[in-house]
Amino acid sequence: MTETQSGAQTGAEGAEKTGLKIERVFSTEGTHPYDEVTWERRDVVQTNWKTGATVFEQRGVEYPTTWSVNASTIVTTKYFRGAVGSDVREWSLKQLIDRIVKTYTKAGIDHGYFATDADAEIFEHELTWLLVNQYFSFNSPVWFNVGTPSPQQVSACFILSVDDSMDSILNWYKEEGFIFKGGSGAGLNLSRIRSSKELLSSGGTASGPVSFMRGADASAGTIKSGGATRRAAKMVVLDVDHPDIVEFVETKAREEDKIRALRDAGFDMDLGGADITSVQYQNANNSVRVSDEFMRAVEDGTDFALRARKTGEVIEMVDARDLFHKISKAAWECADPGLQYDDTINDWHTNPETGRITASNPCSEYMSLDNSSCNLASLNLLKFLKDDDTFDGELFAKAVEFIITAMDISICFADFPTEPIGETTRNYRQLGIGYANLGALLMAMGLGYDSEGGRAMAASITSLMTGQSYKRSAELAGIVGPYAGYARNAEAHKRVMRKHQAANDTVRTLAIADSQVHKLATVAWAQVQELGAANGFRNAQASVLAPTGTIGFMMDCDTTGIEPDFSLVKFKKLVGGGSMQIVNQTVPRALKKMGYQPEQIEAIVAHIAEHGHVIDAPGLRSEHYEVFDCAMGARALKPMGHVRMMAACQPFLSGAISKTCNLPEDATVEEVEEIYLQSWKLGLKATAIYRDNCKVGQPMATGKGENKGQSSNVAASVVEPAETKVVEKIVYAPTRKRLPKSRVSRTTSFTVGGAEGYMTSGAHDDGHLGEVFLKLGKQGSTLAGVMDAFSIAVSIGLQYGVPLETYVAKFTNLRFEPAGLTDDPDVRMAQSLMDYVWRRLALDYLPFEQRAAMGIYSAEERQRHLETGSYEPVEETGSAAELMESPVIEIVDVDVDATSVVEPAETPVAETKEAHTSAELLEKITGHAVDSPLCFTCGTKMRPAGSCYVCEGCGSTSGCS
Repeated sequence: MTETQSGAQTGAEGAEKTGLKIERVFSTEGTHPYDEVTWERRDVVQTNWKTGATVFEQRGVEYPTTWSVNASTIVTTKYFRGAVGSDVREWSLKQLIDRIVKTYTKAGIDHGYFATDADAEIFEHELTWLLVNQYFSFNSPVWFNVGTPSPQQVSACFILSVDDSMDSILNWYKEEGFIFKGGSGAGLNLSRIRSSKELLSSGGTASGPVSFMRGADASAGTIKSGGATRRAAKMVVLDVDHPDIVEFVETKAREEDKIRALRDAGFDMDLGGADITSVQYQNANNSVRVSDEFMRAVEDGTDFALRARKTGEVIEMVDARDLFHKISKAAWECADPGLQYDDTINDWHTNPETGRITASNPCSEYMSLDNSSCNLASLNLLKFLKDDDTFDGELFAKAVEFIITAMDISICFADFPTEPIGETTRNYRQLGIGYANLGALLMAMGLGYDSEGGRAMAASITSLMTGQSYKRSAELAGIVGPYAGYARNAEAHKRVMRKHQAANDTVRTLAIADSQVHKLATVAWAQVQELGAANGFRNAQASVLAPTGTIGFMMDCDTTGIEPDFSLVKFKKLVGGGSMQIVNQTVPRALKKMGYQPEQIEAIVAHIAEHGHVIDAPGLRSEHYEVFDCAMGARALKPMGHVRMMAACQPFLSGAISKTCNLPEDATVEEVEEIYLQSWKLGLKATAIYRDNCKVGQPMATGKGENKGQSSNVAASVVEPAETKVVEKIVYAPTRKRLPKSRVSRTTSFTVGGAEGYMTSGAHDDGHLGEVFLKLGKQGSTLAGVMDAFSIAVSIGLQYGVPLETYVAKFTNLRFEPAGLTDDPDVRMAQSLMDYVWRRLALDYLPFEQRAAMGIYSAEERQRHLETGSYEPVEETGSAAELMESPVIEIVDVDVDATSVVEPAETPVAETKEAHTSAELLEKITGHAVDSPLCFTCGTKMRPAGSCYVCEGCGSTSGCS
């Protein structure tokens, strides 16, 4: 625990200030934190799962034995500095942590944070202990930059500003570029730019903000963040009363239509595909900034004014519900835009006298002044779970104090991409402490994520974290002074502190565990009021809930940020290479907490390992199912479960929450509207949704599941407003089920009446035929061209759902030359090439019952009929393992010219898809697709982390650090 040195005079102008007196809490006096853990050497070799190529190799790196292979791989590849293979390359976690901690400690000494050198040394040991034992982590830019010759950029989140001038717009492009180059993301609000419905001073018509978004999007798509393969992350916000709001809302939805059209024409439109770069607006998250006035108009069904940017005059009156429906429909179609609730955000703003909050960072958790930045750090909540499965609030509070102190120190030496950002950050000193592993913590405590108990626990922890942070901020203000902008915002800042305290008083605890944490939070908020009144505050903001993608893996967290567990089964790398499927280790701990015996726990875990869920698990009581609900799978959490958890924690955060509410594919536009409306009513600052399979530009699962919903470019229902009744227009459209990139195929050579040919057929993972590729005649001949065209037509038809039996019925028994004997024992005579081809496909892909109805039998079946009088196969017997084995498919090695648009199978060997991440493992178990992009670095399927995606293989993220 830390405290202000006794007798220090604080808060008065020119008063003598002394440093912090540090009490040792985590480390052991006389023993360095490194000496308390066991170390080992490891080889870090990272390969691309798709190509097998080695993308990184460093041998003999040093880590604690308690760190997982995954954590050491990610830290070595992402955070170790120096050229690989050189003498200056970092090779030990000790070097990495020392580089960070010693820089922070020196800066703390130089800027008067510590009472004595001994206090500084204790601070260094405490911070080192917390990092090496994975109790918390700074955000990625700290690990990238601190203690290196590079600029000491420590912030991951930036907010920019742009005005209605060409100089400002071009400067926006430039500033974003430098931020992306440094490995961070930025957001801004474009609402100051005149709309395309307003005039320029020259008399012409303005271009509007959406047109300028094109240039910024192209820039973001070109610049690779931090010299890695991760693309730039950005947020674009537009106010709901901007005259171009409809164009902005529908921008990305219309681009998704373009993606579908190009995909269906044969272009590679997967994320990272060769042709996806031709599509615009794909590098930013879009959000609409809505006001209470607009939301009340939506509730009341009244009109809403769109206003000119310069004069504020009304340009157009629109139906609020109609505009809200368009926003929700666009989000239903492509997951954009999200909503940011402007009045709620600014009601919790500590610096309104300086300016309004108009935008956020890319993941929407940092919300503050324009031209500002925020450095983040997150605690691993599961580390504070005691042996009796209660949360150690006192230890957690002490850790928060150390971390907030370090985060504030970093602003003293940090570099910034632009001087306006640096000036604002130094004047307001925004921090973003948060946490990870909430989902795992609640499960281990036997609390359902979507339960009153789970929300009470989460709210109490979040309240304690922010209360303790502001308490420390007030203590620091008494030592090194409040932030420069505090004087003009003092009353507003203290008002927000009272709002936090009042929200804490409304938390309804349900058990001893959460009530103990809540009592600590109550004490902390009382101290915030007392110390803040005397000293002011060192930091304008203290807390956010970030995605914690890469740093979550660094801490070996099971869950990221505020998220629930992704799934109950995990993909785990092993020391020495290889991997294995395991059941989340939090599950047996939770079962033990709920009173199950070892034999019962073993049976339940075995059931989960086989099925991926707890439904019908032997001995598990149904009332305990909710404890094991996850983001994905058979018992996926309901969308409002996510919203309610966010609402429980939001009143105790300075910023907001990076989180996406997941919806099933068959969700409706009206459900999206309800989520957005309830999020506003529950006091959230921002909400984003994602409906399964709504985006094309992401590689989908190739497991057993099918896309059972309708095409994402067709609204489930378009509700026409009417005076007396609602008219619902249902539009039906076929959905193309594309083949996986690597699929099972068979190639057959044949002769019919002396004419030779080759047929390659490819199947989906569920065994259904998806393509046919015929080779007849010489390349360039009319016959070869006709066969290519026929193959394309048939393959597209199959992928759009035309049943194979329909083709068989239409094309068998066609008569034309060549005809006669074949070399196929199952089809001895054919009346034409088409007759043979479709009989062969029927034998290969149709079940016996359907073939028999059309009189198509194999040679074995005809022989059986002669012997027994029945064509039907004899029922197979044997072990379950034998019956589940996949048949071996013989592939004939032939020279097939692949000029058709319909691609033949990429490999002549039929292989079962192997899981390389938890996302792929869940797909394999459940047979349902997980909508996530593939990692640019290692080719594996990423999994959701807040509003972003993170790769379990290498730690790469799709956006936020």
